[in-house]
Amino acid sequence: MEKMSEVVPGADARNLQQFLTHSKWDHREVMDQVAHDVCEELGTRKPCGLIIDESSFEKQGKHSVGVARQWLGRFGKVDNGQVGVFGVLASEKRVAAIDARLYLPEKWCDDADRCEEAGVPQEEQLFRTKIELALEIVEHARKQGVRFDWVGADAGYGKGLVFIDALHELGETFMVDIHSDFSVYEENPAPYLPRKSGRGRAPIRYKSKVQSKKAVDYVASLAPSSWNRIQVRNTTRGPMHLEVAVKSVFVWETNKESAHEYLLVASRSLDQQELKISLSNAEKSTPRKKLAFMQRQRFWVERTFEDGKSECGMSDYQCRKWAAWHHHMALVMMTMLFMLKERALQKDSRPLLSAADIEELLAKFLPRRDVSSEDIIRNLNERHRRRQNAIDSHTKSTRRKIRKIKRKPRSQKQSGK
Repeated sequence: MEKMSEVVPGADARNLQQFLTHSKWDHREVMDQVAHDVCEELGTRKPCGLIIDESSFEKQGKHSVGVARQWLGRFGKVDNGQVGVFGVLASEKRVAAIDARLYLPEKWCDDADRCEEAGVPQEEQLFRTKIELALEIVEHARKQGVRFDWVGADAGYGKGLVFIDALHELGETFMVDIHSDFSVYEENPAPYLPRKSGRGRAPIRYKSKVQSKKAVDYVASLAPSSWNRIQVRNTTRGPMHLEVAVKSVFVWETNKESAHEYLLVASRSLDQQELKISLSNAEKSTPRKKLAFMQRQRFWVERTFEDGKSECGMSDYQCRKWAAWHHHMALVMMTMLFMLKERALQKDSRPLLSAADIEELLAKFLPRRDVSSEDIIRNLNERHRRRQNAIDSHTKSTRRKIRKIKRKPRSQKQSGK
């Protein structure tokens, strides 16, 4: 924010910090307005999906809200960071985020003092899984009147049946990726409870006489006639063709008394080097081309996150509080909406216009503060003053902790208290 204030006319770093961290404006109202505007921008003529995806942000230390050692999908590793669950509206390559929820790990929810220090509202201190946050996004979007034809998600949300069964019960059409080792049945497993024998407890775990298969093995066993070549979309290198197979399968978990019949949608590259497997509760009469289109829409979501982080500052923040994180994401969503609208306005004259192009144009043509040599030195001195204050504050805090430890009775020190 210091750098921003040095460039933007009339800007002040403290005011910017106040606006992000302490100002009382409601991030939810802003996000809902963005969702409404994105929905209007995409229109009603073409299929539109609400894609659930999460994004991770590396963060050091332990004070930033929600930070913990956890799986950071963007970096492909377990590390210290934050994770947000996002709802993204996608219609072909026109994509924008409409909702964001910060995932609060269980260790945070178990520490009320830590939550209070980070400004987490009381009602948000109840632990919720990423799947629960994702379902909240779906239900909230419906309540707001956002139009979408299906819900999509990656295999992180398709590890079990919790997410897809919940969507099915909500009456939502879904297209959710699954891992290669996901169990499927070619026929109804017809679950049953074994008869009680002897004096032991009555069985509570259901069984089946039907053998399941790993999804990847089932797909590998499909006859060549099961596959059809389909043009899914156009790319910068020409049309994308995939081989697509659609089969009706049953899925079941042993704690459930019945199984569900869903569509298994498999698509692979023509050289068979890349395979994607998904489950859907779409009507059996749904054309394969549409199912393949729904499955492959996540490509555009990943691209929009790249734009968000590269051009819209999505991961460029230094804030610790709950409100500040959500304020920042609301502002990023506004920026992504702006990018969506500008590209739509210029689609005839500049069909290849990208978010990077727009960012470059804005940086060049927006008003910039005139900076003299004296301004540069003054800004440098101000930055150094703030850095020194931060160093002094940290040093005082460390000394206080040391004195507190020294004042402890010897018995407490030996016990590690």
